[in-house]
This record gives sequence, C-alpha cells and structure tokens, in this order.
Amino acid sequence: MHDLPAPRANEAALPSASRLHLCAPAQRPWVLACTILASGMVFMDGTVANVALPALQREFGASAAQVQWVIEAYALLLAALLLAGGAAGDRFGRRLVFALGVVLFSLASLVCGLVGSIEQLIVARAVQGIGGALLVPGSLAIISASFPPELRGKAIGTWSGYSAITAAIGPVVGGFLISHFSWRYAFLLNVPLGALVLALLLKFVPESRNRDAGTRFDWGGALLASLCLGGLVFFLIEGPGQGWGSATMLGAAALALASGAGFIVLERRHPAPLLPFWLFRSRDFSGANLLTLLVYAGLGGALYFLPLNLIQVQGYSATAAGAATLPFVVLMFSLSRWSGGLVAARGARLPLTVGPVVAAIGFFLFSLPGAGGSYWRDWFPAVLVLGLGMAITVAPLTTTVMNAHGEQQAGTASGVNNAVSRVAAALAIALLGLAMNAGFGRALDARIAGLSLSPQLQQEVLAQRGKMGAIAPPAAASPGAATAIREAVGLSFVAGFRIVMWLAAAMCLAGALSAWIMIGAGSVASRPG
Repeated sequence: MHDLPAPRANEAALPSASRLHLCAPAQRPWVLACTILASGMVFMDGTVANVALPALQREFGASAAQVQWVIEAYALLLAALLLAGGAAGDRFGRRLVFALGVVLFSLASLVCGLVGSIEQLIVARAVQGIGGALLVPGSLAIISASFPPELRGKAIGTWSGYSAITAAIGPVVGGFLISHFSWRYAFLLNVPLGALVLALLLKFVPESRNRDAGTRFDWGGALLASLCLGGLVFFLIEGPGQGWGSATMLGAAALALASGAGFIVLERRHPAPLLPFWLFRSRDFSGANLLTLLVYAGLGGALYFLPLNLIQVQGYSATAAGAATLPFVVLMFSLSRWSGGLVAARGARLPLTVGPVVAAIGFFLFSLPGAGGSYWRDWFPAVLVLGLGMAITVAPLTTTVMNAHGEQQAGTASGVNNAVSRVAAALAIALLGLAMNAGFGRALDARIAGLSLSPQLQQEVLAQRGKMGAIAPPAAASPGAATAIREAVGLSFVAGFRIVMWLAAAMCLAGALSAWIMIGAGSVASRPG
C-alpha cells in the first residue's frame, strides 16, 4: 500500500506547460489511458509483491532477509532515481524517457516471471525499479504538457483516482493469480500491458520537453543517492546475519555515509540539482516532508508484514490477504474530496495533526489480534481506522506541499515529497525488519525451550530462524510436535508483529507532533537568485 500515488505528485514543469505543444482534443483521452496504465503497472507491482512473499519463501526456501530484498530492491531504485527520472524527461524528452521506462519495466517483469532463484528475482526487481523511476514522473509531466491549463486539473485528478484504484486492486488480482495459478503470472501480466502502453504512446502522445531545463543533468546526484540508500538498507537488512562489526557491514556503513555526504555537497553546488535544498527553508514544506517521512515509514513498514501475518499465521489465502486491506484504499479514495476541503475550512495544521493520531490508533488496533480469530472482529476495525486516519492526512498533506512554494515550484516540490514518501517506506522495511527479527527471535527461543522437544529437534527449528513465519517443522517431528512447533512459530511471529505495529503507531504520533509544531508557523521561502 505504501506505493499508492499521492494526488498531484510529480507535476513536473507545470509553469512551462503552456509553452509546449498541446495534443489535439481527440488524443487527450488516449494520453490519459496511456499514462494511467503505465503508472498503474508500477503502483500495482509495489503492492502485489507483498502478497507473493509467502509463495516465494515456499518455492525458493528463501529467508526473511531475502524476501525483504525482493521488496527493497524495487523500492530503493524507484525512490533513489525518481527525481532523476523526472529531470531526465524534462531535458531529453518526456515521451522518449517514458518509453524507455516502459520497455525496461516490461522486460524486467518478463524476467521476474521466468527466474529460477530468489537472487535472480532480486536483480530483476531492481531493474523494474529503474524502469518505474523513468516512467512514473513522466506520467504527470506528459499530462501537464498535453492538456491546457483549464483541463489540466481534471486530467490530473482522473489520473490520481484511477492510479489509486490500480494500486488497490493489485493485491487482489495478484492474490487470485497466486492462489489459482502461480506468483509468476502477477509479474507476467505487465508484459501485455506494457505492449499496449507503448502502442498508445507511439500513436497518440507527442514529444515534449522543458525548454528551460538546460543541458546539465545531475548524474552524480542520482548515483550518490542510489549508493547512499543502497548502502544503508544493505547494512540494516544484512547486519543481523553477517554481524554488525564485520568488514562487509562496516564497508556498507562507510559507503552510505560517504555517498550521503557527497550527495549533500554536490546538490549544494550543482546548477540544476535533483534536490534543491533551499526548498526546505519553508517551515510548511519541511514540516510536511517530515510528516511524510514518519507516516509513510510507519505505513510502508507495517503493511509489508501484514500479508505475511495473514497468510503464514492466520491461514488466509493469497486472494483473501490481498483483499483484506481493500477497505483501506476504498475509504481513502471516497473521502479524498472531503479531506481536501478541510484545508480551506480549517487550515492544514489541524487535519495534519488529527489524521496521524487516528492512523496511530489504527496501527495499535493491528497489534491486538493473536493467532486465529475473525477478520471482521479482529482486522476490519484496524483497517477502517487506519484508512480514516490516512484519508484525513493525505490530501491536506499534498495541498500543503503544493502550496508551500507557490505554482512556480509546485512540480519540484511535489516530486521531492513523492520521493521522500518512497524513501521512507524503503528505509522503514529495513528498520522495522530489525525490530521484527528481534521480537520474533526472543519469542521463538522462549517458546521452543518450553516445548518437550529433543535437543536435535530444537536445534533444527532454531536453525531456520531467518525464515520467521515460513519455518517448517523438521521431518523427524511427530504430528503432535509438528503442531506445537507451528503454533510456537505463529505466536512468535505475532509477538514481533506487535512490536512493529507499536513502532508504526509511535511514528505517526511523532508525525502529528511535528505537524502541530511546524506547519502553519512559517512563510514561503523564495528561490535564491
């Protein structure tokens, strides 16, 4: 869910759209269809993969860290290169860069569906992320260049609504394919969709670029951002297994620190930086992005573990697990217009304080169920409350970002905010994964020690600790012992899951506090001359 598109995100080059060649009225519906289908593929694959994780663990015997990389490889490259993808489209041609993104994403999806190992899948997912980073910013940039100002807002609203729907149905469609066919079809579905997008693109979408973008492209910034995020996430995910003080981990930490420092220095000096730091002089903009970082970290990290809980512990099918959070997105979608009006009626500060508090209550409700129980009694209230909290938050948050620097910088500001939300989710999966691993390990040690198992059986179970909820009872275990082992594993997973949800709730409360302190307390910063 952490890949749901924020309304009006990445509105690149809005100020210069009037100077570009608009497409003919008859072409505009096809332009919308093309951009919705393309971005929908990216958003859908960000949500469908979570439902596929238990199937991947079964087929490849993958550890929890390995399936984390299936998500992280995609999220990292998408987050790190999102701003670079938008800038590349502005400079080299939006249709060209968009087409390259579609081709790369489709080919990588084909490879995802044909891989023979978890390592191959991780590499293919990374390439998918690169393709997504090229095409997602281009979606709204193409719309902005193709529609006149009086129609642009409606077109962007249509894109936002339908893109949200594709993200929402992703886990449902993916869950159905996984339950009835194979997880591979969830990726192979992108191949015919990509071909259709390319056909529409070549026939109906004109080329456009930002004539004011100049010729300097921040290649160094894109590389350093990728190295920093990659090194940091590698350190967080692999540290427990390889040892925090190992040479590999120390090297990863050094890479993250050095490339992060280099990125800051380069962005301050580059004439066309991917991340203009002067934007953060606005307290509204800084407060909105801090809130985004905290709330989307909680959301992305927590909802990564929810399908694993539902499938591996609660016994849900992939289809049922995919549909479990559908009320969350339906509520967000149906209340978006109402929550958008809250800013005009109440200002941004109040909804951006209340919304995260409600979301925190939702995360706390997720921590209450044990193993077993009813969806409608145990999970539906949590889904509903979390959806209400996010519905109150998202539209006012987007409006605050878009208004922080006025229309001239709306595209840049929204692009930065969208990148922050994706970086937050990527880092949170790694950070909350540490908490999950620690909580699960402690509970598993205690529960296995309390069972009447031979030392050999205990050792065989604990040796699979890295698989977490996918731990299988040893073949030598009696039926009664196997049942007891499965119950111990399930309850241990619940113990770790509760810690994750408490941390997600704490992040939302911290976000509410930051919004109350910072938003509405400062003026718009002007761009340096």
